[in-house]
Amino acid sequence: MEDKNLQEWKAKASAVLDDIKNQVEGSDVATEVRSQMAKILGEVKKMEKEQQEALSEVTDQLHQKVMEFMTSDLALMEKEARARIAAAMDEQQLHEARVAFLGKKGRLTAVLRSMKDLSAEERPKMGALANKIRNEIEELEGQKKEEIKARMLNARIESERIDITLPSRQMRKGHIHPLNKALREIVKSFTRMGYSVEEGPEIESDYYNFSCLNLPKDHPARDMQDSFYITPDILLRTQTSPIQARTMQKHEPNSPIRMIAPGKVFRWDNDATHSPVFHQVEGLVVDRGIKFSDLKGTLEIFLKDLFGSDTRIRFRASYFPFTEPSAEVDISFSSRVHDDSDDPDWLEILGCGMVNPNVFTLNGYDPKVVSGFAFGMGIERIAMLLYGIDDLRLFYQNDMRFLKQF
Repeated sequence: MEDKNLQEWKAKASAVLDDIKNQVEGSDVATEVRSQMAKILGEVKKMEKEQQEALSEVTDQLHQKVMEFMTSDLALMEKEARARIAAAMDEQQLHEARVAFLGKKGRLTAVLRSMKDLSAEERPKMGALANKIRNEIEELEGQKKEEIKARMLNARIESERIDITLPSRQMRKGHIHPLNKALREIVKSFTRMGYSVEEGPEIESDYYNFSCLNLPKDHPARDMQDSFYITPDILLRTQTSPIQARTMQKHEPNSPIRMIAPGKVFRWDNDATHSPVFHQVEGLVVDRGIKFSDLKGTLEIFLKDLFGSDTRIRFRASYFPFTEPSAEVDISFSSRVHDDSDDPDWLEILGCGMVNPNVFTLNGYDPKVVSGFAFGMGIERIAMLLYGIDDLRLFYQNDMRFLKQF
């Protein structure tokens, strides 16, 4: 209606202007025309003002409708978001719900972008409402995520539940290696007799390994042993005898000694009864008035303690460069006899003898003041006899079928 009236007034003003061109110019006529034009322009301006007010009213109504629509849309969006989040069964579905509403192309994001078309008064109100809904959606998503995680954990626990009615798996326990087991028995027997346990380096000098044990460089006994030399003067020890020499040298000259020296030794041997790496226990007793009978009695006590009271023992004359006289010791058990007679079946077990006077002299002791005896045995051989093992190499193969028997 306002547009039609405005157009009519504009047409009336144009007709008046065209009529002026056809009239004689005069002050009275011009005044009258100007008066009419002023009246028309005033009415036009009045109409334009009324039109503007009407347009502003329409704009306000339109903005109000937009606000009502956006408010309604946000409420519906919140309801749908709650329903979709509640229906999510796993984290993937929950993630898809979040993207649908809060992602870059999500519905709430689109609403926030459209706020630029709102008036300055309406924009803060709509922004506060949109942010409130965003926070509620994010809170619901966080709660649902924890719920899904808890449900998945409970399901996993349920699926992996241990049936306690089944017998448990047997735990395999470790135990002492048969060589260490035999060594402990040997050490226990000698410590009960008052012996100390001494140790020394496995990489030894030629001096301690040979020279101070009455084996000079040109001594033929050195041909008996093929040794692992590192340098002409350094080697892997071939016996634990160097510990005896070191023990005498660190003691006061002619002071009493009663010791055993267990340890690993190295030689060029490798077969069913010999290994390039094996273990020995050597013993040394030094004091005034030590006799061969002391040696014999000590070894008898030890061997019967180790193998049993029915063990039979014999001494055979032998030779070692660091003892004089020297002997080999054999043992036999009542169960080990020949089938066609009662003769025992003897087994060599160790070597022994009285300490050679030269060894005393080389290590600072006076053989005229003290005497002593020494002995040495292989731990592998002791273990083989104790546990009925027929191949020495089994000790080093780490075969569980063998080791678990001990």
